[in-house]
Amino acid sequence: MAERELSVGEVAKRCGVNVSTLHFYEEKGLINSWRNPGNQRRYKADVLRRVSVIKAAQKLGISLQDIKLAFASLPASRTPTKQDWVKLSSSWQQQLEARIQSMIKLKDSLDACIGCGCLSMKTCPIYNPQDKLATEGPGPVLLER
Repeated sequence: MAERELSVGEVAKRCGVNVSTLHFYEEKGLINSWRNPGNQRRYKADVLRRVSVIKAAQKLGISLQDIKLAFASLPASRTPTKQDWVKLSSSWQQQLEARIQSMIKLKDSLDACIGCGCLSMKTCPIYNPQDKLATEGPGPVLLER
């Protein structure tokens, strides 16, 4: 029996994304389609799982570039499995832990000053006395450390 072909509208509806999102993912090399004889875009069913993995990873704050790199380790011809997800997600855990620690540090600073080194607080007595951060560069230099 031939594998079922899905239209772009079917995939969008099933995955809960806009058609333009699928086009964008395809443009970025995250998913693949082909054109049928009527020049309509068609997808294999494995694209449903791939889009789900993309959405889950994005909710974790993983960039599309990192998702693409992770997908490069998977065979393009099959649906990502639970084991694939374990492999992909474990490779992102260190990145997520660093982000969590940064957010905790930011949360703990919010009641006084977020320590961003912004130019509107040039003489912040806590984080930026005598505007010493100006010599370290523009923007939120403390948050970027």
